[in-house]
Amino acid sequence: MSLSPTLPVDRYRARREAFQAKLLESLGGAFRLLGVYLGDQLGYYEALAAAGALTSAGLADATQTHERYAREWLEQQTTAGVLEVDDENRPAAERRYSLPEAHRAVLADPDSLDFMAPLGQLLAGASKPLPRLLEAYRTGAGIPFEAYGEELRTGQSRINRAMFLQQLGQEWIPTMPDVLARLASAPGARVADIGCGCGWSAIGVAQCFPQVQVDGFDFDAPSVADARRNVAAHGLEDRVRTLQADAGDPSFEGRYDLVMALECVHDMGDPVGALRTMRRLAGPDGAVLIADECVAEKFRADGGDVDWMMYGWSMLHCLPVGLVDPPAKGTGTCMRPDTLREYALEAGFDSVEILPIESLFFRFYRLRA
Repeated sequence: MSLSPTLPVDRYRARREAFQAKLLESLGGAFRLLGVYLGDQLGYYEALAAAGALTSAGLADATQTHERYAREWLEQQTTAGVLEVDDENRPAAERRYSLPEAHRAVLADPDSLDFMAPLGQLLAGASKPLPRLLEAYRTGAGIPFEAYGEELRTGQSRINRAMFLQQLGQEWIPTMPDVLARLASAPGARVADIGCGCGWSAIGVAQCFPQVQVDGFDFDAPSVADARRNVAAHGLEDRVRTLQADAGDPSFEGRYDLVMALECVHDMGDPVGALRTMRRLAGPDGAVLIADECVAEKFRADGGDVDWMMYGWSMLHCLPVGLVDPPAKGTGTCMRPDTLREYALEAGFDSVEILPIESLFFRFYRLRA
């Protein structure tokens, strides 16, 4: 093995060992997150939160799962720092495990803004088409959204649900006072939700503004089906429609007071065409709201606050999905403000305003025609 020409032997060895340690740490993180996936999907966290502490047999009984598997999961989650055990020296069958109070909102409360258990589900979904992904990297082909399956679709829905229900109408839209006034008081106000997914953003707007009619648009049939079930469960079928339709249909033009696209523009093969459609939907008096990833304004080798994570989603999912329909832009998850501004101006908007909303993961833009 040849040594780096720029590093003395000791520094080379230290750097190599530090990198090896980083890879092992990453492996531990991957196992921790996949353990979270198992616990989330099997109801283990909810059972532990409800009971306070359980043996492996108690957890298996509470969740109708196999005791030996439950025991292995409990021990793995304890060594990974997710769970606690009352006395590690007791016989395996007698040890009682608990979910720390500080971890409960993160793993067992889907209504909490701190809920992150779906990250395991998202990782499982993003990894599903790995053989196909290898071929895509060789050929430049895209991978359709449906290839990622239920895990990706449902995980994305669940990770955004609390934000859309608790912040969209209450905090994000109010940063546009004219839009807030229109939705709160104008009879017959209408909202278009582009890329509505499983419907939580449309539901959040409808719950917050009782006079508003919302049309959600999405091309993915399973997402639309999920959205319709969610809308029905919330008793909003009279005011929320979810359509598997092209929002560019001329019959929708100029009908909306607010057009929003939340965390989806970077996935679009033709973002300029989509933004052009949004401009037509809003007409001369409507508003356009875009929420997308809050990545650094330019590429940074250290990965910034969130770019390291967004590039992970991008290399596995967002870029392949965005390359399905050529000629595609191939934006990827790390869509920076200058990129969106370029797209918006090309689509016919006059200006792009970054709204004053504090968020670690999202940046919010108002586009004006």
